[in-house]
Amino acid sequence: MLELAGIIILGILAQWFAWKFKIPAILPLILIGLLVGPIAAEFLTDDGSKYIEPVWNGTKGLFPGDYLYYFVSLAISIILFEGGLTLKRNEIKNVGPVITKLITLGSAVTFFGAGVVAHYTFGLSWELSFLFSGLIIVTGPTVITPILRNIPLKKDVSTVLKWEGILIDPIGALVAVLVFEFISVGGDSGFTKTALTEFGKILLFGTTFGFTFAHALAFVINKKWIPHYLLNVVSLSTVLLVFVESEIFAHESGLLAVVVMGMVLGNSKLNNLKELLYFKESLSVLLISMLFILLAANINIEDLLLLYNWKTAVLFILVVFVIRPLAVLLSTHKSNLKLNEKLFISWVGPRGIVAAGIASLFGSKLLKQGVAGAEYITPLVFMIVLGTVLLNATTARLFARVVGVFLKDSDGILIVGASKASRLIAGYLQKFGKRVVLIDSNKAFIEDAQKEGVEAFEFNIYDDDLSDNIELNDIGYLIALTGSDAVNEYALKNLSKEFGEHGAFRLATAQEVKDRDFEHKDVLFSPKDDYINLSETVRDYPEIHEIKIDSDQTYQSSLEKLHQHLECVPLFVISQDENIYLLTEFESKDLPKKDCILVYVGDKV
Repeated sequence: MLELAGIIILGILAQWFAWKFKIPAILPLILIGLLVGPIAAEFLTDDGSKYIEPVWNGTKGLFPGDYLYYFVSLAISIILFEGGLTLKRNEIKNVGPVITKLITLGSAVTFFGAGVVAHYTFGLSWELSFLFSGLIIVTGPTVITPILRNIPLKKDVSTVLKWEGILIDPIGALVAVLVFEFISVGGDSGFTKTALTEFGKILLFGTTFGFTFAHALAFVINKKWIPHYLLNVVSLSTVLLVFVESEIFAHESGLLAVVVMGMVLGNSKLNNLKELLYFKESLSVLLISMLFILLAANINIEDLLLLYNWKTAVLFILVVFVIRPLAVLLSTHKSNLKLNEKLFISWVGPRGIVAAGIASLFGSKLLKQGVAGAEYITPLVFMIVLGTVLLNATTARLFARVVGVFLKDSDGILIVGASKASRLIAGYLQKFGKRVVLIDSNKAFIEDAQKEGVEAFEFNIYDDDLSDNIELNDIGYLIALTGSDAVNEYALKNLSKEFGEHGAFRLATAQEVKDRDFEHKDVLFSPKDDYINLSETVRDYPEIHEIKIDSDQTYQSSLEKLHQHLECVPLFVISQDENIYLLTEFESKDLPKKDCILVYVGDKV
């Protein structure tokens, strides 16, 4: 009981530690597992026992016999299902040719390149070599996001790395599953007709069960045949049912079935998909926390000593510094990315949770089957995972500066609220090459913004953590333009530190408009311009105008005229050097007024 409670407690502490210090959770989880497992057995206990003993002497420990493999299989099935839910067809179409090539051509280069290297360095059979290479295809958002979260990068670079991690996770897992099935059904006879038949059965039952149960679950959820409070647990039980049933009909087809099920559900018109994702994410965090402490603790010193030679260094160097850059350079050939951006993407390729989890599962199963060389699979993959995570977590920021992709000036603009006024302002700013992102919980507003060509996300600032979105690393200005004074205040209080590096501004409140005498440097436009006045002005006169200023007097008189006009709202000032400033920002900097341009919305004066 103490060991089981300790795993959960240590796992959650590791997750908190990773969040606090902005590092991938897999790093402290595996290090804790190694500490309470093989390191404790070798150096910390007198009798050579581990603090946490998943399996000992075959029949003892927390998970005696085959129970550890059963737990790992079920946990991985849930994690892969959650990964499948995030794989959307429209994202594959929209992420661009670079990411499409990375998850196809890049994966193929890694698969064949790493397979050849593993075969000739460690002398593994071709089957095991390609199992190893299939396992290290994946990167994963859980390791990419913490590394990039605090590195201001161009949107193109962060987008490529983020979506490569999301899309390649289930793809890499699928490749590894298929290679493993081929090895399992081949046996000593090699790839015989029987092996191919069994392999076909796995494909058939895995895809059929996943596809069928996904549509069935979506149907009953949309028909509301399941009460809301049972929705998540019914979905969980269905995933486990699909995994087990598929395994009964075709051994080792369960993982394929749950990946397919997740992909189909993620692309279906499911009313409660977002809620289902939240539940699966929370469950995945708990399972991952337990899983990797257990798997690392189950490794023995003898397994680690297998890697204590020059071959390990050669394998790591070739995989990380030759194969990864080659895959990226081939995938980004003739793209709009610059050479320094390609080099940075080549450098950042940490392997993640799916790789380590499936490697432990498959390595253990192949050892039980007596496959020669199977003892290398788990430690080799763990070495790649730990090595790449450590390398990227410690050097990514420095390397970004060295190659020149580190943004010195984050001048992107985040607007909270996607009303017509926000969309009009965003469209104007985009004409000057500014990156503008709108967020709103109103789905209709977001859809309208996207139709108008404005980047927008459906987001509730009370419920979600916007800092997880690494694509917003180049945001330096925050503007709150919602109709709620409370939301505007909350946005500045909670988001300005992350996204308001150069300034955070909000509309005047209704009370401030009444007082008129207030002075706040964070208030937009003018004291009379709250949400109601701005919205009504845009409704009646949805046009943005410019006034050329030739002197300080002209600036003051034009500004007074705009303030006095009830159907005009001054927005920005374009300075002599063609930079755009909010009024409060422009005046606080005491910049020259001559040859600037005063921008306003409303009736033309």
